[in-house]
Amino acid sequence: MDVDYSVELGAEDDALEFPWASPEGELRYWDLKATPDLLLQIEEATRYRELGEFLAAINSAGSMLLTAKCDAWFGDELQEAEEIYGASEKFCSYIDLLLEDSRGEQRFDFEEHENVARRLTELLKKAPEISAAVEFIVRRCYYHSKAEAVRPGYYLTFYLSGYGDDDAEARQSWGIGLRLVQNAIMQLSAEVRRAAE
Repeated sequence: MDVDYSVELGAEDDALEFPWASPEGELRYWDLKATPDLLLQIEEATRYRELGEFLAAINSAGSMLLTAKCDAWFGDELQEAEEIYGASEKFCSYIDLLLEDSRGEQRFDFEEHENVARRLTELLKKAPEISAAVEFIVRRCYYHSKAEAVRPGYYLTFYLSGYGDDDAEARQSWGIGLRLVQNAIMQLSAEVRRAAE
């Protein structure tokens, strides 16, 4: 599995408003950490069982992260760099991840986010070789609360692509990759929890 992380904090780079909602209000942030049953409100989680399982695990009490936004899709247009997988199809997803922020300041700490991205990358580089690619990107997030209008901080976007000769094989590679990332997040969460004790 290819894995890397990067930082995108430029004025033109993607950023997240949190909590978020689409203009028509149909799509929005659901606090799965506080209310796990809201997972049923996320269409992608009900359509793709693997994604639903990932969201449930990452929003569990044992995880240092929570999810803010996600999507998943099939694609058959591979970039030149993806030719190394020898595949004709790919299944992709992105998931926006926030630090749980139990201390109240973690979401505003750039080094904390970069350390999480770096450590997850290190853990995943030890994973078995599969036809998948993972990238974590540290990005800017604008946190809205009742206490203060907007406060700039950070979040992680996690991209995953699984590759195969057909849709089923690509989705299978993606599903395995998703489980490996889930395991890495839970392992890192346990390490952080032990260090804080």
